[in-house]
Amino acid sequence: MNQFYVTTSIPYVNDVPHLGHALEFLVADAYARRARKQNKQVIFSTGTDEHGGKIDEKAQAQGIGAQELADKISGEFLNLTRLLNISNNRFVRTTDPAHIKRAQLIWQKLEKDIYKGNYIGWYCTGDEAYFSETEVRANNGICPNHNRPFEKIEEENYFFKLSRYSEEVYTAIKNNKFKIYPKTRRNEVLALFDKGLEDISISRPKDKIKWGINVPGDSSQVMYVWFEALMNYITVLGYPEHLDFKQFWPANIQIVGKDIIRFHAANWPAMLMSLGLDLPLSLYAHGFVEVDGKKMSKSLGNVIAPKDIVAKHGVDAYRYYFLRHIPSSSDGNFSWDNFEEVYNNELANELGNLIQRTASMVQKYLNSEIPEQIPPEHDIKNYETAFDEFHIDQAIEEVWKQVRGLNQYIEETKPWVIAKENDLDHLKEIFSYLISSILEIGNLLEPFMPDTSVKIINLFNQTKIPNKIEILFPKTK
Repeated sequence: MNQFYVTTSIPYVNDVPHLGHALEFLVADAYARRARKQNKQVIFSTGTDEHGGKIDEKAQAQGIGAQELADKISGEFLNLTRLLNISNNRFVRTTDPAHIKRAQLIWQKLEKDIYKGNYIGWYCTGDEAYFSETEVRANNGICPNHNRPFEKIEEENYFFKLSRYSEEVYTAIKNNKFKIYPKTRRNEVLALFDKGLEDISISRPKDKIKWGINVPGDSSQVMYVWFEALMNYITVLGYPEHLDFKQFWPANIQIVGKDIIRFHAANWPAMLMSLGLDLPLSLYAHGFVEVDGKKMSKSLGNVIAPKDIVAKHGVDAYRYYFLRHIPSSSDGNFSWDNFEEVYNNELANELGNLIQRTASMVQKYLNSEIPEQIPPEHDIKNYETAFDEFHIDQAIEEVWKQVRGLNQYIEETKPWVIAKENDLDHLKEIFSYLISSILEIGNLLEPFMPDTSVKIINLFNQTKIPNKIEILFPKTK
């Protein structure tokens, strides 16, 4: 199959982007870039989720319209993708007329599994989510995410027959027809099905929430944001008639945060089954990013914007740190001290020094002439396996084993000694192996550090080393 479709979740426009959003973009970007290297046609979609009571509430507090707020914050997310060199070629907004039109069409196609009923329960506008009696009691009636009381609501809503598909979704996950990574998240999802899934409310009365997409045929109701937003993964492809949808669905990979896995591992597959569509091939849920071991919070004053880190050491250093040093299977931590240590020791000393030393020695000992290269025989099976199993941190570690191995190779072969012995053939043999291996490293790094990859390949994939050699990662101490 030559088509490859990868999506991120679409962030909610109630606040500006944070480190977690950036991590999700980076992970998806790595898979999109890898697929392109495999000569696949790629659609890589991200975007913003823009409806719901929370957006309307926040806009009113700022004295602006909901659409104005959505435009402003959506622009921030679009700017983040550009800042981080994210290679997405789709950016969907749920306020786009095309999405609204197709979302209403999807609703109509789901109507065999939609009915109207009374909902009595607990709701938090901050989460745009419903909560069980057990969850409310466990938190003493206060939403822990927003420090506000849960709202007891009783209203007439539309419901989706999620229960009808409970066993079918469970079987698809259990049999790995719908793969969920990492394993811990898969186990959490399977546990949700132990008691079966209950039908879910999928609308809100318009007299309570105005900012949303009208339910087809009932202008008194708007679609529940967490039902409508999931549809973006196929509306962005032009479901149902567009060629992109016919060629690229099902998605190869859908990437989300662990806090919204239930929507993507239970609700979304059931909706697809109701539509008669295939499920995504895989779902990967990443963890959270803390700062100095604590959850990011404005009250703690530890909120760090991605642009602040990029401004310090550049986009590829940012990409490297978050893809390698935030664990792929669990939560991770950012600290300025650790970032500086990683930058200086791994990027400047190990990779940067390898490139600089090799190029400088070719200038000095071979009159800048790059010898004919011998294709390296390194086994990259572990690199590919780590990628396939959603361990990006381990995939980069495999590359770094080569980086460290080449630094050791230089120390063991001592080209400076051989140069004194005027053994030109031996020198050419050493640098042929070195440069061939460095070019392979440059190639393997492309999904993670695209700019650095290009610089490495451009430096050595020619006949002579240029007079001026750019320092890839200037040391800061």
